[in-house]
Amino acid sequence: MARSRNDSMTSPESVISIIATGMKVVGDCETDGTLRIEGSVEGTVRAGKAVVIGKDGLVDGHVVTADAVIAGRVTGTVRADSRLEVQSTARIDGEVAARRMQLEEGAELNGTLRMGEHLEAPTPQRKRSSEPTPPIPRDGTPVEA
Repeated sequence: MARSRNDSMTSPESVISIIATGMKVVGDCETDGTLRIEGSVEGTVRAGKAVVIGKDGLVDGHVVTADAVIAGRVTGTVRADSRLEVQSTARIDGEVAARRMQLEEGAELNGTLRMGEHLEAPTPQRKRSSEPTPPIPRDGTPVEA
């Protein structure tokens, strides 16, 4: 007797969805479980459990989840309500908000960072300006325009 897929006892939180290498998604992605990105996404990524961005993965948009592991590139905002791990091969350009964070040596984080128990959501709109960003000197002193 064939078993109906509706009889499955798999909870939505335990499902892992994959955007494979070579796959490009234009639009928003949302799941109650975990989303692994090895390809690219242009849009908002929301996962109830976790988002894992592989070494060659790319997100041009926003990432909102409980836990995130980033080894690839994100241009936009990242919000991890529980934990964010930024691996050595990662590059994040944008706003980051996380309750806890692990940043490996070699990772690049360019933008603003908020951490702690009470997070406010990062601004969902990316700032794109036609004005060039002023250079930041190596000694950390501010540059006047």
